[in-house]
Amino acid sequence: MRRGLVHVLAWSLATGAAVTLSWWGVHTVMAGTAYDPPRALPITAADATTQESKPLASSTSRPSPSKSPSKKPRRTPGPTTTPSSAPSRPASAGPGPSASGQVKSYGTDGGRAVFDLGKTSATLVSATPASGWSMQVWKTETWIRVEFGSGADRVSVFCTWHDGPPRVEIGTY
Repeated sequence: MRRGLVHVLAWSLATGAAVTLSWWGVHTVMAGTAYDPPRALPITAADATTQESKPLASSTSRPSPSKSPSKKPRRTPGPTTTPSSAPSRPASAGPGPSASGQVKSYGTDGGRAVFDLGKTSATLVSATPASGWSMQVWKTETWIRVEFGSGADRVSVFCTWHDGPPRVEIGTY
């Protein structure tokens, strides 16, 4: 009986030491790989919303949108390609050389896509699917497509700049 108790005590001490050493090693490695929090891009009163986007519910007051008329986008599904496996540019990276800092948000039934529209190109700032919707992003050198999907419903936010300044179209199919 005493011999079995000594074995159990030795096993418990060895297991406790191994768990402690493992936890310390993982903690040390993970502490060295902590990421900085994402940087938020400033949004001015003129860029706060566009006419075709829906404002988010909020308990804070928002500036009124600009009075300038905006062009309503055409509804087209966009091209068919394979999804990009690379994630979009992280928010902590600075804007590209052609970015103008004009950030515009486009809300749809499937979610919200935010683009930084430059004079000759655009970048995707963020894309957030609505509850119950999924999202895919395709990117090339001349366009970005964000597709929100739920069952058979699809909504695409398509930003192109291949033949002029960037323009955004929203398509439902």
